[in-house]
Amino acid sequence: MKTTLYEFSAMGSDCGICLAAGEGFDLAPVFAAAEAEVYRIEQRYSRFRTDSDLALLNTTARSGSMTATDDETAGLLAFARRCHALSGGSFDITAGPLRLAWEASAEPTQAELDAARRHVGMDKVELAPGTVRFTAPGMTLDFGGIGKEYAADRAADLCRALGAAHGYVNLAGDIRVVGPTPDGRPWIIGIVDPRAPDRIVARVSLAAGAIATSGDYQRFIERDGRRVGHILDPRSGRPAQGLSSVSVIAETCLVAGSLATTAMAMGSDGRAWLQTLGVRHIAIDGDGGYWGTEPRLQRNTNVGNGTPDDVGETRT
Repeated sequence: MKTTLYEFSAMGSDCGICLAAGEGFDLAPVFAAAEAEVYRIEQRYSRFRTDSDLALLNTTARSGSMTATDDETAGLLAFARRCHALSGGSFDITAGPLRLAWEASAEPTQAELDAARRHVGMDKVELAPGTVRFTAPGMTLDFGGIGKEYAADRAADLCRALGAAHGYVNLAGDIRVVGPTPDGRPWIIGIVDPRAPDRIVARVSLAAGAIATSGDYQRFIERDGRRVGHILDPRSGRPAQGLSSVSVIAETCLVAGSLATTAMAMGSDGRAWLQTLGVRHIAIDGDGGYWGTEPRLQRNTNVGNGTPDDVGETRT
């Protein structure tokens, strides 16, 4: 069998689909279909596109009227509501006004954050079969915490439906396995050190399922000698503090990503929260402290300096 890596750009990120197939199996249509599915989801749910379905939904629902939703959107909204309830409000796809407050000011005042929080909360989103309505003005939905992960799941499912049995989908480090390596072994996922992304601190074996990572090492600003990440705690309105990176292993990328983002938003409390859920995970703080279910490498290893057993290594 030959293993082929197909690379493309989507959702503002570098993406890849790695598949293995025997001679005579044409992978080109599989790659094309999976890539098209990622683009379809981006067109539907990107907050960066003014022509996206999400932009239209936000505009209509913001008027206070009931807005029609299809089954796909309704399913994502229902999932986001369950995440909000499970996390005690730490996961909230309506936190856009808080993000805008931080984008408008280097250090918003408490009054500005309180004003923004009046337009935040899944409890202010009214869901009914086939419809959604905002009960407070100025609200927006942002699928940034689940859209890329959902796309990884959809692309992997499509690869399997088209006959691919070995490989994985990697959307900027959010990875969903299509199937094990051709000889049945798991793929090896390298977890990067959030303070030195050219080095890995752990390796995770995956023959099925997914892994997603949330962290402050790709999007952040330095303020008064401390790193301020882009992930906000919707309960306080302020950037999450306490953790630098969280990786979660779950059956789907959608679940893994939502749990990783929630734990990051919870800060130091996120470690205990993941433990209560009983999911496989790795949590790393800004001082290099390491917790989780997966063993840490005895010493950080340069990415790419694997052993012969590190079949199909990628990283997140």
